[in-house]
Amino acid sequence: MTDLDDAIQRLESFILNPGQGLPQEVFLFVSRITPMINADLLIKDDLGRTLLTWRDDGYSSPGWHIPGGIIRYKESFAGRVQKTAIKELGVGVEFKPTPLAINEFITPEMKNRGHFISLLFDCVLTGLPDEKLKCGGGLPTSGQWMWHERCPDNIIAVHGIYKTFIDGKSPG
Repeated sequence: MTDLDDAIQRLESFILNPGQGLPQEVFLFVSRITPMINADLLIKDDLGRTLLTWRDDGYSSPGWHIPGGIIRYKESFAGRVQKTAIKELGVGVEFKPTPLAINEFITPEMKNRGHFISLLFDCVLTGLPDEKLKCGGGLPTSGQWMWHERCPDNIIAVHGIYKTFIDGKSPG
């Protein structure tokens, strides 16, 4: 067994169930050596507004973003879409299985989480989002949601690519 084999075996000893996520240090290491695959949820209401959530996690400047989550090991797109909707909005979604868009985000200046392949799914809420998470105006806090008629100026930089989807009417 080589030193590298030993190192890999030691690293794997910290990973209990990769399908449930990785320890933060392991996840950040993996994000430095391979692209992450992300499921993003485009959610429109009957008025053509887009549901965005506030993000302030230290990986980008604080701002609005399309709800999304990184697909875990052996997790389906459908599983990640539903888990993201429940976690970020407190409600499930129905969605079309074929992505509306596939985008690649590379942020050369970032050491961690600097390369993503993002799949944008057309989603419809199955109920009302959690009112406790609704932004009541003023400065939002991380995790709050709000309907937007247009793409806000303070959308996180990488989600600027979704401007046409946010500004347009429902794609369905």
